[in-house]
Amino acid sequence: MHYTNLGATGLTVSRLCLGTMTFGLQTEEDKSFEILDKAAAGGVNFLDTADVYPLGGDLSTVGRTETIVGRWLKGRRHRYVLATKCVGKMGEAPWDQGASRKHILDAVDASLRRLNTDYIDLYQLHSDDSNTPLDETIEALDIVVRSGKARYIGVSNFLAYRLARALGRADVKNQTRFVSVQPRYSLLFREIERELLPLAKEEGLGVIPYNPLAGGLLTGKHKPGAPPAGTRFTLGTAGGRYQDRYWNDISFAKVEELRELVSDAGLNLTVVAIAWVLANPAVTSAIIGASRAEQLNDTLSACEMKLDAGLKQKLDELTAEFRRGDAPR
Repeated sequence: MHYTNLGATGLTVSRLCLGTMTFGLQTEEDKSFEILDKAAAGGVNFLDTADVYPLGGDLSTVGRTETIVGRWLKGRRHRYVLATKCVGKMGEAPWDQGASRKHILDAVDASLRRLNTDYIDLYQLHSDDSNTPLDETIEALDIVVRSGKARYIGVSNFLAYRLARALGRADVKNQTRFVSVQPRYSLLFREIERELLPLAKEEGLGVIPYNPLAGGLLTGKHKPGAPPAGTRFTLGTAGGRYQDRYWNDISFAKVEELRELVSDAGLNLTVVAIAWVLANPAVTSAIIGASRAEQLNDTLSACEMKLDAGLKQKLDELTAEFRRGDAPR
């Protein structure tokens, strides 16, 4: 495993981050513990979760993933960088979601209880809340950091212009600044290269991409037709979102081209797809996930791969259409 600083901070994180959104629904607690153990044995010190996880659940399951992670961390919390998120819907009341001061201050306390910890290393906005003024959100997160409940703050799923505005407002008000951004990024989704990644580089932000395998499509194991049961493509409303993003003829055709290219080089598409994400100098750590511990065998090895320059250029050229805003989403 290799390690690096999270953006311009002094916080050292592994170049692979374990995502936990399957824990508690697609993956039961005992299997989740096996996945965490396997990642830890592979040198991963960076864990990412969210209060609304497990993905694909409903209000009866929200918080379950944090609880599982908290149980596993008991007695070893000091050895891991722990990231979680808020903004998603956590209850029936209208204020049980979003980035208002009320919800953020309620949500961080609830996450601390579920995670069984006194502090969160990286507390992130899961998405942008256009219904709440940025100043209110930034002030609430500043309170969270100054109170010691979180060490750093970040965002996920933000447009570049909104992140730039948030950074500017924090600077003007001399309040805690976002240190990282968590965007979707893979060979099948490259739009962030146009504006978000240049912004992150200029502002010294860590970049923690999720979906480096495009929901599993870039493993090459899925075939056109009905999505197989038990995968993230079939889990509740989230499954529909994944189908909209990737389950289309264009993506399947592109995966086949990529598989042939990588196979001709004697390599594994899963490993190459993650190595390609890590090869971008703007990327700090790629989020990997699993529903079974053995699935981490390939993904963990991606950290050790240095892509041949010629192969990387071919991969870039082959997926250039996914860099445009009009590519399949």
